[in-house]
Amino acid sequence: MNYENLSESSGIQVITPESKGYDDARAVYNAMIDKRPAAIASCQSEADVINAVNFARENDIEISIRSGGHNGAGLAMVDDGLVIDLSKMKGIEIDATAKTAQIQSGCLLKEVDAATHEHGLALPSGIIGSTGIGGLTLGGGMGYLSRKGGLTIDNLLECKVVLATGEMVTANKDCNPDLFWALRGGGGNFGVVTSFKFNLLEVKNVYAGPMFWPIEKAKEAIQFYDGLTKNASNDLYGFFAFLMVPPAAPFPEHLWNHKVCGVVWNYTGPIEEAEKVFAPIREFGPPILDFVGEISMPALNSMFDALYPPGLQWYWRGHYFKELTDEAIDVNIEFGKEIPNFHTTSHLYPIDGAVHDVPNKDTAWANRDARWSQVFVGVSPEPENAQQITNWCKSFYEALTPYAMGGAYVNFMMEEGEAKVKASYKDNYDRLVSIKSKYDPHNFFHINQNIRPK
Repeated sequence: MNYENLSESSGIQVITPESKGYDDARAVYNAMIDKRPAAIASCQSEADVINAVNFARENDIEISIRSGGHNGAGLAMVDDGLVIDLSKMKGIEIDATAKTAQIQSGCLLKEVDAATHEHGLALPSGIIGSTGIGGLTLGGGMGYLSRKGGLTIDNLLECKVVLATGEMVTANKDCNPDLFWALRGGGGNFGVVTSFKFNLLEVKNVYAGPMFWPIEKAKEAIQFYDGLTKNASNDLYGFFAFLMVPPAAPFPEHLWNHKVCGVVWNYTGPIEEAEKVFAPIREFGPPILDFVGEISMPALNSMFDALYPPGLQWYWRGHYFKELTDEAIDVNIEFGKEIPNFHTTSHLYPIDGAVHDVPNKDTAWANRDARWSQVFVGVSPEPENAQQITNWCKSFYEALTPYAMGGAYVNFMMEEGEAKVKASYKDNYDRLVSIKSKYDPHNFFHINQNIRPK
């Protein structure tokens, strides 16, 4: 295939294996992924995306779509095909009066946070600043503001989408409403989303940060946390973690490499009420580390970026839970005590509060009856440890499967097969198949957590 034709006819920068910078262009966040595309189309406009889609369709070329490249399964890349790379599409427009943002798909969360924070606003999104807005949103989007503002998709107003035909369409509640429904959680199955329009929340500074307890107190800590958050205001969020304390500042040296449990809190209520809200939390234990205090949302959302730079070995899996039973807690503690290194961890993300205010049928994301989304994250800088972290992650996942609800958050999945995708969408799956059949009947967009058309 002569990819120079794409470049010459459209002006798109096309990177091939012979190009300088090819290895950098094909690298994704997870260094376990080593795919070699035939070409990468570095798009800078909607017209570039349209031209790349048309070129691939007309020449029967397999494609993948890249925005942030953060997906653990490496679905931004395709061997021997064409990558439609949106990572240079960085436009952000904030309407502070309307409290909305128009965001192009190449933006990272840290870029979105910086732009919204200037206006005292924030978008419910994730917990790592290097995450791409595209993949996060299309999968659902959960993070520090989920209990207060819902999922990222619950704040989505509109998408601009390039379909498999090369047609550019708008999807919102009035225009292509079926497509808009599917894009809210259905992943990259339906087209290339070039930009998103969101509602924003009035959030600027928060009272937040990590708090750790000894691993020996894990059962008491997780039960205390479960009971506290069950009855808490939606202004109080915290994800529970099992981890090994990183051997670096700002963590105190006497805790380095200790296995602990903890919560990363985020309180969005009045700052003057924060000490009162956290008084009973601090009385429990007490914690062996307490870094909770006033902080900006961008600082909170990028707190772990330095610990997780691109280029590490990653393997992850996920589960949903309605409740944390004693048996599930015991499994968490068992594997929490066996964490192999300070990059590896497991998080329990609350998906109640405002997330539960939206019925399952209103978006493709179909797990509003769950209270927790758990991720098991095996990470290491060393390729020789890839099997070790993979085994820990798989074993942890399998041990908790009897207590889980079935399916998983699609952004926490590797390539696990059609049955797992179907289980993740539950009663919404058949409707997604119908919409896929309408907008992408030949499954042109299939390098994703794929929903196959009829």
